[in-house]
Amino acid sequence: MEIKTIGVVGAGTMGNGIAQVAAQIGCQVVMRDIEDAFVERGMKSIDKFLSRSVEKGKLQADEKEAIVGRITGTTDMSRLKDVDFVIEAVIEDLELKKSVFKELDELCRPEVILASNTSSMSLTEIAAATNRPDKVVGMHFFNPVPLMRLVEVIRGFSTSDDTVAVTTELAKKMGKITVEVKKDSPGFIVNRIMIPHMIEAIKIVEEGIASIEDVDTAVKNGLNYPMGPFELMDLTGIDICYYVAEYFYKELNKESKWVSPNLLKTMIRAGKLGRKTGAGWYDYSK
Repeated sequence: MEIKTIGVVGAGTMGNGIAQVAAQIGCQVVMRDIEDAFVERGMKSIDKFLSRSVEKGKLQADEKEAIVGRITGTTDMSRLKDVDFVIEAVIEDLELKKSVFKELDELCRPEVILASNTSSMSLTEIAAATNRPDKVVGMHFFNPVPLMRLVEVIRGFSTSDDTVAVTTELAKKMGKITVEVKKDSPGFIVNRIMIPHMIEAIKIVEEGIASIEDVDTAVKNGLNYPMGPFELMDLTGIDICYYVAEYFYKELNKESKWVSPNLLKTMIRAGKLGRKTGAGWYDYSK
């Protein structure tokens, strides 16, 4: 199946990044969100990223204009009825995702694959909200989408081999490295490994063992990670770490290792969610 037009549901950090990489491979893109302000912010983020690429000599100005020109922003879900492939990138709320997939199932042609960018949640449960569970798949990108190479392709219980193959081929066309998650399990590969690191990093600070800065320095230089856990949480959103940990606790036998530290909850209550709010573990207001 030739994919010429891609629908992206959600114009936030992940959604606009996905829309950008889809447009960069020549696809027409319909990027939908619930408010005009969200759509405009998403379009501005794309323009800003591509403008920096032009300034660095990585992209020609006319190429940038062509990419932006292939993206249509909208608040009207019905604009997705004729797309060839859909990628959902709304917030990590299972009931919301199920509602979105139910609507997409009723709207899109029967042969269209519905992919979710969920970082942790059950594709099987999301697919159950549709009448095409064989065509529902996980397509988990990483932040920032235009720069990060990995995409996890995740099977739900009923996801067909053809759906996995088409999704994998699309991701590779976007220049991504793919891994297949053969069994629908919370957190898939990366988050299942990453979240315990983040929880332990917070506990180390909470217990007064080391500072935030020294934990990040230790991880970057001792484990050779490109970012420390606190830097990474600030980039992806501290609230995301909390929501994923809570989901793991509920789904994975309520093991104590998934219990969110009090310091993590305090940061969220204080509205310090990372770069997106101007402050998190570090201050970005300056």
